[in-house]
Amino acid sequence: MNPKGVTTCISRYAVKETVDRLQSFLQQHGVTIYARIDQQRELEKTAQAMPPLEFLLFGNPKAGGPVMIENPIAALDLPLKIISWEDKDRKVWVGYNEGSYIKERFLLSDSVSAALNLDVAVAKALE
Repeated sequence: MNPKGVTTCISRYAVKETVDRLQSFLQQHGVTIYARIDQQRELEKTAQAMPPLEFLLFGNPKAGGPVMIENPIAALDLPLKIISWEDKDRKVWVGYNEGSYIKERFLLSDSVSAALNLDVAVAKALE
């Protein structure tokens, strides 16, 4: 299920609550939420149906700025994104790009790429 460079993990919360928790945690740590999209609701507008799926677009210019200064093309993966979705077995998942993958993809230094690792933030938000 995991494409290269993507971390997925189970959430014990419903999709909406998962994204609520992630959004709240990120905002408490000075991160800007640029967009939150309820993909299920958007699809319903086109007479299509899918289980719950929400998308969160977020960033911190203080941390992301040095990434883009070092390699402007890294802006293709910034701001960062997290999705949460419910699968056919009604399990809720969280997915996001691995910081190490973004680092390798854009040949970033350790000093600027450290802020791209979301593992700890996701774990803390969902505990």
